[in-house]
Amino acid sequence: MNRLLLARILFPMPVPEPFDYLIPDELAVTVGSYVLAPLGTRKAVGVVWEICELPEIPEGRKLKQIIEVFSTRPMSKPQRKFVDFVGKYTCTGAGRVLRMCLAGEQALAPSPQQVRLTKGSTWPDQASEARTRVLETVGGQDWAPGELAKAAGVSAGMLNALVKTGGLIRQMHDVDAPFDVPDPGQALVQLTPSQDIAAKALVQAVVTRKYAPVLLDGITGSGKTEVYFEAVAEALAQNPEHQVLILLPEIALTQDVLARFAKRFGAKPAEWHSDVTGAQRRRVWRQVAAGQARIVVGARSALFLPFANLALIVVDEEHDSSFKQEEGVLYHARDMAVVRAQGEQAVIILASATPSLETLQNAAAGRYAHLVLPSRPGISRLPEVSAIDLREHPAPKNRWISGPLQQAMAETLAKGEQVLLYLNRRGYAPLTICRACGERIKTPHTDAYLVEHRRTGRLVCHLTGFSMPKPDKCPSCGVADSLHAVGPGVERLSEEVAQLFPEARREVFSSDTTSNPAQIRSLIQRMESGQIDILIGTQIAAKGHNFPKLTLVGVIDADMGLSGADLRAGERAYQTLIQVAGRAGRADLAGRAMLQTHQPEHEALSALLARDRDRFVAAELFIRQQMGFPPFGRLAAIIVSANSEQKVIRAAADFAALAPAASGIEIWGPSEPVFAVVRGRWRRRLLVRSEKQTDLSAYMSDWKRNFRASADIRIKLDIDPYSFF
Repeated sequence: MNRLLLARILFPMPVPEPFDYLIPDELAVTVGSYVLAPLGTRKAVGVVWEICELPEIPEGRKLKQIIEVFSTRPMSKPQRKFVDFVGKYTCTGAGRVLRMCLAGEQALAPSPQQVRLTKGSTWPDQASEARTRVLETVGGQDWAPGELAKAAGVSAGMLNALVKTGGLIRQMHDVDAPFDVPDPGQALVQLTPSQDIAAKALVQAVVTRKYAPVLLDGITGSGKTEVYFEAVAEALAQNPEHQVLILLPEIALTQDVLARFAKRFGAKPAEWHSDVTGAQRRRVWRQVAAGQARIVVGARSALFLPFANLALIVVDEEHDSSFKQEEGVLYHARDMAVVRAQGEQAVIILASATPSLETLQNAAAGRYAHLVLPSRPGISRLPEVSAIDLREHPAPKNRWISGPLQQAMAETLAKGEQVLLYLNRRGYAPLTICRACGERIKTPHTDAYLVEHRRTGRLVCHLTGFSMPKPDKCPSCGVADSLHAVGPGVERLSEEVAQLFPEARREVFSSDTTSNPAQIRSLIQRMESGQIDILIGTQIAAKGHNFPKLTLVGVIDADMGLSGADLRAGERAYQTLIQVAGRAGRADLAGRAMLQTHQPEHEALSALLARDRDRFVAAELFIRQQMGFPPFGRLAAIIVSANSEQKVIRAAADFAALAPAASGIEIWGPSEPVFAVVRGRWRRRLLVRSEKQTDLSAYMSDWKRNFRASADIRIKLDIDPYSFF
């Protein structure tokens, strides 16, 4: 009697556990195989999570069979364990995490084929003029038939005739061309002594080929990228199968990093982010799985790609809050990258000029190695940072640029240098008020104000994405021409700049004006080549860019974000101001940064002005330790939502009452959050604090499991929350 093999298949959907299927004798299935199996009335792709042998099928149990096994390399054991860990840690289940690991069924199928033409060996001595043009055009390359016909100025029939006579050879090639192989020895750079020390330490970590977390802590412009390139080079040189993952917080940074990789290693890495097309995603996913994509540069989702031999992970700008996923599976890519590196026995480099308090504390405790780059290379120096006290130097009425900043801008422009004005507010104005009745225009069914975008003539909700044309009259009282813009956004600031410096070439840099990589690349190139005099930017302009002629940074509102309900408010504001100030003076020109503020005595600002990061970090850590907040304790957030206020109040109270009894755990709430209504759903919030050693994920999962809610009640759990709205 043949033995019965049972496969437990995990599907990429919110199911609690894998399902059982029989393995037909004719299929070669291993743990990790990507398979097609019947699921209900349809067929679904899943991954074999476990295989066991059955003596017989239990009585009364009907088991379906696997239909197909895909030829893709099976998912590795480290990645399967990673999926399980993320599912448990985030309280979402492995199935939803697996969904992030797949690029669709088309990625599992072989690459589509296309016809290519190359030069054959049979050419007549006396060829016609047209045939000669084909010969001269084709050269030693392979061509798509349409491209060759157009380039040579001949018909498709001519090419077919040449194929028949042997003048051209028709071959089938994969549409998904392999990525160029990077050369670790190309374009070596001369490092400074401090860079060399750090680079050698990173190289040594890679040589050991085991898990090693390293904080690369370097001031802005200190050459962190050049230093971790040495670790990348070592990983590539050490083994032709080694793969490297570079995680970036913003798509805006991807193009610059890709260009620097291409220059250093002679090959452009694979890229992975939300703007990559479906065909490109298929190509990247398949070649990562096959081990043929050696370097991947991407956003947080690249962490879930099926690497065959992952040797090194770099989390660039590791402090950036954009690494926290706020929809779907709520995870922090930096923290989960550390987990994946541990499972893969890989080195992980956390690079930043302003490391997070969590990372600094891990380094101080000896859990991470700590490498420091204290200075900029060559004659480049950190910018001089000063505060403009707006209590003494207020901007004119309905203006936002103070006298001292305007004067500094004029001096900078007179020298042919560039200015960056930083204001982290998209659009024209953050608030629209009716002069007649005082109505503040809000998003329908959401507790958020609509932001005017004068460039498009619309009012936009930055929380939900809702937008509408700006009305001619107040929606509340009906008075015409009564709507008034309050406060500045980057568009309004651009208007002020145009009035003050009409001859200056200005441009706004925000996610509204540069919505795709091509637009971002174009703007950066214009800035680098000196075609822009004044750049007015949001947070996207503060991250990782290197503009040689930029010597003045003006922060319009340095007080923004210094306080609030967010425990990381001060830390985040300090990091942002350091980063944006660091855009100035990155070449051989001296730079300066001027911060407009009403509270220069604030701890974050005074530490920044004094260049005393240690003082600020010590003060923040002391407060966190006293409160038992991260990195000394753990937090989880709960959002309860319903379609009416009465339902959410009752559901939140019922949920809170079911909290399991446990020592070392505090529960605050339920309370009304900042946004009490979002997309027509009423919300209540609870916050849970626990000791560092507590398995808070298990506690939260048990709590949620005990709650039986009606269909219109939703419970969202957020382990290690970064959003407190």
